[in-house]
Amino acid sequence: MAFPWNDITWVLLDMDGTLLDKHFDDYFWETLVPEEYARRQAMGLALARDLVFARYQREEGTLNWTDIDFWSRELELDIPALKEGIRHLIEVHPDTAGFLEFLRQKEKRVALVTNAHYKTLSLKMNHMGLLGYFHEVVSSFDLGHPKEAVRFWEILHDRLHFDPSRALLVDDNAAALAAAKTFGIKYPYFKAKSSSRQDAESHPDFFSIESFLELMD
Repeated sequence: MAFPWNDITWVLLDMDGTLLDKHFDDYFWETLVPEEYARRQAMGLALARDLVFARYQREEGTLNWTDIDFWSRELELDIPALKEGIRHLIEVHPDTAGFLEFLRQKEKRVALVTNAHYKTLSLKMNHMGLLGYFHEVVSSFDLGHPKEAVRFWEILHDRLHFDPSRALLVDDNAAALAAAKTFGIKYPYFKAKSSSRQDAESHPDFFSIESFLELMD
């Protein structure tokens, strides 16, 4: 069945895992950061991973989760410099550019809505050159709440003045989709293929797509 584009005025798109290949982030946080932490603290990698992952878990779902300045202080590492050092790994999903052009041709209002910190957002957008496709770019750090909080969507609505019943959100974060759905966004879609290095995994609570091609008619 064709997607009801005539009913959509705003398209809200997540960045990491949705537009961009999440392999960069997975490698950075799960491999590179523990390795650098182990080196700096002169400890074994297994212990370093345990300690770092425990700290991640404590901050999941909060603004600290994606605050690279917080993690620089917490882990005593230069997180922005480490990210810059592997910027060559930042890639879009193969379907991203085509979908953004499709939305432009359909004259939809498009917003990038992300939990990413300003520095991460700037690094990735400058590297990929996608900013021209968006009418608005909004970080959770602008609004003071992560996307997993209903309050994020309330403030976003006040800022963008979109009709939730005519809005599509695509995200690989089920908790963010749940908050958006609670707020009233009618079309929350789960991006099931977030990383090129992992298999697609649909979500039982949301319409799931592996590729934006499934929405293009």
